[in-house]
Amino acid sequence: MEAVGLSAVIGFSIYLSFPLVMRKGKNQRSVNFLNAVAAGILIFLIGDVFLDAAGTLYNGSLYGYGSSPTYDFVFAVALATGFLVLFGAGNRWKMVLTPTQLALVIALGIAFQNLTEGLLFGALSVGIGLTGTALVVLLGFTFQNSTEGFPIASPFLESTEGKGAVIAGALFVGGVPTILGGAVGYFYNTTILDQVFYGLAVGTMLYVILPMLRHLLSASDPDKLQTAYAGVFVGFILGFAVNLL
Repeated sequence: MEAVGLSAVIGFSIYLSFPLVMRKGKNQRSVNFLNAVAAGILIFLIGDVFLDAAGTLYNGSLYGYGSSPTYDFVFAVALATGFLVLFGAGNRWKMVLTPTQLALVIALGIAFQNLTEGLLFGALSVGIGLTGTALVVLLGFTFQNSTEGFPIASPFLESTEGKGAVIAGALFVGGVPTILGGAVGYFYNTTILDQVFYGLAVGTMLYVILPMLRHLLSASDPDKLQTAYAGVFVGFILGFAVNLL
């Protein structure tokens, strides 16, 4: 099925960042900067997913204001579930995550976000066909996903030696849900289902971003802090610019 095949193109475009992530010879400053860029991309993704959900949540049912209690409840429960499941896992791991565990957690957060992208693309494909808007969405999602390898690989940026298989596996976890979403969206899609996955995506990414920011902003060196601020800004702008496509 063509829609599922194109969903795979979107999902596996996450591997386009793999060569840069695995590049040897990165100095500590560039590692800090790339970690900050990864955090900036995640911050943008949280806002981007919430914006998709907001159109339904804030439906202007009361003279241009108001919202839908049902959809609000579904989104809030899904958001809390996504956050609390990872929070519980973090407590089980005593909040000291290994690089592999952190990469997996980040990949899970991005996986839910990519699942919503697949749902949207699949629904558009069956609704209007693989022309016009659907192709624009295909191009935009492909470029956006190509940046998502940086957040997932960020725990390994200081040393990627011997970690290629682990990083590739984490990228697979982050990217393959796009295919599942594309198939589900093509055959079955409801507004409530969308809100469930939007909430899960925002909740998981909200949890993921906290340890990354804590690490970036804990530096006492002013140069490292400036690098962190600059990288987060660049990452956010990069996410914004790619999303314009």
